[in-house]
Amino acid sequence: MEGDSVSLNSGLTEIQNGEDITWKFGPNKNLIARTDGVNNTIYDVLDGIFRDRLKLDNKTGSLTIMNIRNNHTGVYEVKISSSGPSSTHRFNVTVYARLPVPVIISNSSNCSSSSGSSVCICVLLCSVVNVRDVTLSWYAGMSVLSNISASDLSINLSLPLEIECLDDSYSCVVASSFTNWTTHLNTDLCQTCPDCVFCCHVSEAVARLVISALVGVAAACIVVYDITSRKQERT
Repeated sequence: MEGDSVSLNSGLTEIQNGEDITWKFGPNKNLIARTDGVNNTIYDVLDGIFRDRLKLDNKTGSLTIMNIRNNHTGVYEVKISSSGPSSTHRFNVTVYARLPVPVIISNSSNCSSSSGSSVCICVLLCSVVNVRDVTLSWYAGMSVLSNISASDLSINLSLPLEIECLDDSYSCVVASSFTNWTTHLNTDLCQTCPDCVFCCHVSEAVARLVISALVGVAAACIVVYDITSRKQERT
């Protein structure tokens, strides 16, 4: 991630006398650092993209890139030369920008009445800026309601959501292949209708009524069965 420090291991536990470690970067294999265990040299190349960001370990020859940025993405090569055979190792480094936190705003809210009942409509907008290779999604609990993706560099994404019932189960998530950020809905963003308190719990109320009805029917069946059994016993 951008801003992290990344260490590339030379593979040595200790530089021996006569060994020379060189680090190169990019398709043109620009020399960026060199050490023999005593003298360290950092080269200012490629318009200074590594300036004040490289550090060599005198003991192992490992290279650390501090406060890494997106333009440090590429192939790094370390070559260990000595009186004997030389060895080369390569590292493919990909640097990703940190994801911004999604921002949720209210676009509008209104209440309408029909057949004596009120309906509360709230239009929300979740957005992120300067992103690429991400997916922006609205969730209700663990269920995805809608999403949108972007593969372009430095694009702004916005995703609307229209809901009738405000609760704290809604959230907006921006995700890449390796990390994500979540913003939970603040129910104060939208106004609620004075007589719309019950409408948010219609499904729960219906479920309770159905359960109550089933329990009542079951109790009635038990009573009828009990009476019938007693009559049969008397007969």
